[in-house]
Amino acid sequence: MAVLEVKDLIKDFGGLRAVSNVTFHVDEGEIMGLIGPNGSGKTTIFNCITSYFPITSGRVFFKGTNITGMKTHQICRLGIGRTFQVVRPLARMSVLDNVTASAFSRVNSIKEARSEAERVLDFCALLGEKDKLAKSLPIGGRKRLEIARALATKPRLLLLDETAAGLNPSELDEAIELIKKIRESGVSILIVEHIMKVIMSISDRIHAINFGQTIAEGKPDEVANNRAVIEAYLGEEYAQG
Repeated sequence: MAVLEVKDLIKDFGGLRAVSNVTFHVDEGEIMGLIGPNGSGKTTIFNCITSYFPITSGRVFFKGTNITGMKTHQICRLGIGRTFQVVRPLARMSVLDNVTASAFSRVNSIKEARSEAERVLDFCALLGEKDKLAKSLPIGGRKRLEIARALATKPRLLLLDETAAGLNPSELDEAIELIKKIRESGVSILIVEHIMKVIMSISDRIHAINFGQTIAEGKPDEVANNRAVIEAYLGEEYAQG
């Protein structure tokens, strides 16, 4: 069963068409990778799904409900969480308070919010950092905090936007394990990522776009060997080789 359906999505910015008739779905319990060169429209698709940007045309369904045009906070409460490509924690607040603030989207008391925040921080291997200021965390810690903040909203679908960018090799392995752990907890995932080690090792299927249009979809090995995908990333000469 599809947890997310994106149908004929179009997003225009004035005279620029950033996303053109993109259609895909994410099944319950699946990790779907969304790939494409820089500027191809991946984050714009995330922003349209969550109503951060209004959709020009098309429809978005979550668990069979048409969420097109809903407010961002309503979509979050329905069960779609997300991270952002550029992490911006509440820098002068503690790690615990950052996640507690997100937990208030689901609970009404400070006791419940802090309890949920501590549970999520433990899940993300950040509980030992809970009293530190968010701004003091290294990039790997800030990326995990971004995921923890999203998980505190109790999503059924999590949109991950380049959560592995800037990580060293050992942090990459930890990020891969965390993403798999999130899926094992029952959360479906749609992930945008440029690091092929991550996207190829965790995705059940991959949807590839270029210039805002779909160029391929399939299993990781199928997409990796697709001529249009190779040309988009490496150039026509490589696709001909």
